[in-house]
Amino acid sequence: MPDARSAALAPPAGSALRDPTYRMYFVLTTLAMMADNIEHVLTYWVLFHTFHSPALMGYAVISHWAPFLFGSVFFGMLADRYDCRRIIQASQLLFASVSLAWSVLFFTNSLQMWHAVVLLAVHGLAGVIFAPANQVILHDMVGPALLPSAVRLNATSRSLGLVLGPGVGGGLLLLLGPPLGLLVNVGLYLAIVLWLLTVPYTGHSRADASTPQPRVGVTNALGVLRAVAGHRALVIVLATTGLASLLVGNAFQAQMPEFAHDFGADDASLSYSALLGADAAGAVVGGVLLEVLRLRHTSAPLVVLLAGLWAATLLGFAVSPSYPLALGLLFVSGICWLAFLTTAQTYVQLEAPPAMRGSVIGLFNMAQLGLRIGSGVTVGLLGNVVGIHWSLALSAASLLVLTLGLLLYLQSWRRSGAAARLGAA
Repeated sequence: MPDARSAALAPPAGSALRDPTYRMYFVLTTLAMMADNIEHVLTYWVLFHTFHSPALMGYAVISHWAPFLFGSVFFGMLADRYDCRRIIQASQLLFASVSLAWSVLFFTNSLQMWHAVVLLAVHGLAGVIFAPANQVILHDMVGPALLPSAVRLNATSRSLGLVLGPGVGGGLLLLLGPPLGLLVNVGLYLAIVLWLLTVPYTGHSRADASTPQPRVGVTNALGVLRAVAGHRALVIVLATTGLASLLVGNAFQAQMPEFAHDFGADDASLSYSALLGADAAGAVVGGVLLEVLRLRHTSAPLVVLLAGLWAATLLGFAVSPSYPLALGLLFVSGICWLAFLTTAQTYVQLEAPPAMRGSVIGLFNMAQLGLRIGSGVTVGLLGNVVGIHWSLALSAASLLVLTLGLLLYLQSWRRSGAAARLGAA
């Protein structure tokens, strides 16, 4: 794929924010990500005070990520074949419907356990419908030259949602209460639905129509795996992303109250909020830094190296003897995570076969989001046995060792390939 590689090696033309269409898309996707987190704040508060069920809260996490594990490739295939604008609109309408249903149930004081189970599942389904189309349309909207910038900004918008969502959600909780707050949230989802009616980009206007598209089907996920198996560097990037989610993921965030308690800060609630916010704030700063620095290219070794740096910062956080040091390491961890994630996303988008871009992005989302379920075991359940500091340290150390091994493998493979080419000459 010479066009993809040349685009990846060429200096970026500038920030994707120079494009007025993408600039509006960035704002509206940030609002949508913020709405997602606002909904979590408002609904989790009501669910906790209504049912006092740790099992339900555990189900909330599983229902959020399980659809990405089982549905990412399928919905990536849909993004390859159909208008991404309509897919995104469908996902946001599902999100909005869930917020509206919560609001009605809270207003009427008729919430039951089965309502929560169904609505949490639909919310997770909306997320997996949205993710591939959201990434595929970027390539169409800005083109290869600005794609690295657009991917960085897209990941930053998610981090901005993580930072702003809890604060705005808390404000709505205090000022309006959950029912009215969720009605406001519906409007945040609908903004991008209405705007997409005005834009011409389907996600496919730059595609090569002569390249056959994969058939849509659940069993075709294996076909996507076979299609990329010959692209060894791409497989390494997907494997690195999957290992990072499986071993560490974001499970450590659910353990932040205990970390805050163990660090012995005077105000447990403040220390907890600071720890939780440091990681997200670091990701936002990382997005800004990457946009300013504008990395000239992406590569598989760079992706693996950034994953190793992220693992190293979390290992340091897990064994940190002091709260200030832990706070600083979490902030740096957020920067490393954002750099790792956006570099991997950019590489996958540029190297994926054009007719299968959505399908390969689906594989990436399955690895990056779906496999986070595994981190609930490696960090969460193991933490019950050896303590959360040790479980996170062991998980991060395992990831660090594996990334070092993958770097050595890539180096050896490239040397053998160079030697083979030299011998052939």
